[in-house]
Amino acid sequence: MAKNKQTFYVEEEETVEECLARITAEGFMPVRRMEKPVFEERTINGEVQYVPVRQEISFEAKRK
Repeated sequence: MAKNKQTFYVEEEETVEECLARITAEGFMPVRRMEKPVFEERTINGEVQYVPVRQEISFEAKRK
């Protein structure tokens, strides 16, 4: 039995539109978009700071 739900991540060199096309091509329909910041630890003036470097975008999709 195939999965009814699956999570798809927007890859590093991929646009959101390309990810949505990939989801549709695999027979799924996106139902939820999630965004999560990715931080990097940097030492600035002797202080450890967490700096956002990019946004991780994922889609929860269900089978059509």
